[in-house]
Amino acid sequence: MRQFDAIVIGGGILGCMTARNLRRWNISTLLLEKEEDICTGITRANSAIVYAGYDNKPGSLKAELTVRGNANMAKLCDELEVPFSRCGSLLVTYDPNSVEKLQRKLHNGIRNGVPGICLLSREEAEAMEPMLKKGVAAALYAPSTGTVNPWQLGIAACENAEANGAEILRNREVRNIRVYEGGYLVETQKEAFRSTMVFNCAGLFADKVQELLFAPSVQLELDAAEYLVFDRTAEKPDRVIFHQAQSCGKGITAIPCTEGNLLISGVRKPMDIPFATSVEGLQELHAATKELLPNVELNKVIRSFGAVRPNPHRASGESLNDYCIENPAPGFFSLIGIKTPGLTCANELGLLLAKKAAEYMGAEENKEFNPKRKAISAVDNEIICQCEKITKAEIIEAIRRGAATFDGVKRRLGSGMGRCQGSRCTYEIEKLLEEYRNGTL
Repeated sequence: MRQFDAIVIGGGILGCMTARNLRRWNISTLLLEKEEDICTGITRANSAIVYAGYDNKPGSLKAELTVRGNANMAKLCDELEVPFSRCGSLLVTYDPNSVEKLQRKLHNGIRNGVPGICLLSREEAEAMEPMLKKGVAAALYAPSTGTVNPWQLGIAACENAEANGAEILRNREVRNIRVYEGGYLVETQKEAFRSTMVFNCAGLFADKVQELLFAPSVQLELDAAEYLVFDRTAEKPDRVIFHQAQSCGKGITAIPCTEGNLLISGVRKPMDIPFATSVEGLQELHAATKELLPNVELNKVIRSFGAVRPNPHRASGESLNDYCIENPAPGFFSLIGIKTPGLTCANELGLLLAKKAAEYMGAEENKEFNPKRKAISAVDNEIICQCEKITKAEIIEAIRRGAATFDGVKRRLGSGMGRCQGSRCTYEIEKLLEEYRNGTL
C-alpha cells in the first residue's frame, strides 16, 4: 500500500490548483478523480468570469480571496499559458428603484479594495456598451473583471502539478476513508492509499465525501442554470454584462469569452436533471437576451448547455454565504460548497490549503518547483477540426497529455466547439483515440 503526505480528492479546478500548490513544498501528493478525466464536474459548465469582488461581504474570506485572485489571475495565466482577458464588466439596471442596490455594491467593492469601481449614468453606460437596450437607469462599472477558459486553466494546473511531481489518478472513486496509523486510509474501487493529510475538493459531492468519516455538518443543495453559446461571428459586447434582477424581469449575464464567442447565462433555478436544459428555460433565456441586447443575433446560437452549482448550508438549515473550510480532525480539510466565484478563487484557496499543509507537516519549500507550463503549440499539420483549425498533431498531443475522450480533447483544444459542433471532426478524433488505446498511434 502506497503512502503519500497528501491526498487530494476531486480533479476539478480547485483540486488541481490544490495539488499544484502542495508541490510548492516537499509534500508528496496524490490527486484522485472518480471520472475518466479531470474538470468534468462543476468546472466543465462554468461562466468563465473572473469576478472583481464587489458582491461579497466586506471582511469575509470570500471577499478577500476574490479580490486577490482577480489581481493575481494575469500572472497565473501567464505561468500556465492560458488566455486571459481583463475586459471589465457592467452591472446594469433599468429600474430606478434598484439604483440603491448598485450603490450598496459600489460601497462593498470600495471596502473590499476593488480597483477602479464606479457608478455610471445612463449616458455613460450606453456610450460604453452600445448593444445595451436604451433606458439604463444606472450601471456599476468594474474594470478588473475578466474572463478565462475554466477547462484550460484547470487542466493546465493539473499538468503543472504532475510535472512538479504530483501523481494524478483518474477512474478512482473514493468509497471509504478511515483513520489509520496517525493518518488516513483512503479506499477507492481499485486500491487503497495511506496519507498523512486529506484534502476534500470533491465539488458537488464534497459533503458526501466528508460524511464517509465524519458526522454531517455542511450539506449541499444543488441548483441549475442554462447557457447559450454564440458563433464567433455574432456581435457581442466588449465587457461582461450583468443584468440586475428586478421585479419586471429576470437577470441574465452576457460574457465575451476569450475564444471570441458570446456566452449567455440565465438565472438559477431548482435542479431537475444535472447539466440538462429545458425547452421552457431556453425560451426564457432567448427572450431575456433579446430584451437586454435587442440586436443580438439569436440565429447564431450554436450550442446550449446546463450547469450545476452547490449551495452549502448547515444541518440546522442556515445558509453559508462565505467559503466553508471544514477541519474536523488534524490533517483533514474539506472545502464544501465552493461556488461562484470559485473559478476566481481556486488558486488562492489552493495556496491557503497548501500553506496549512506545510505548517501541519513542518514541510520545507520545494526549491525545484517550476510554476511554468507549456501549452499545446499550434502545428502546421493536417487539419482535423476545420471550424477551429486544429491539426492532427495537436490532437495527438492532447491525447498523450491525458485526453481519453472526444470531450477531453475538446476541453484541451476547443475542437468540436465551432459552428458545426463536431459534426465533421468527431469521427477522425474518435479514430485517433482508438488508435492510441490500441497502441498503434
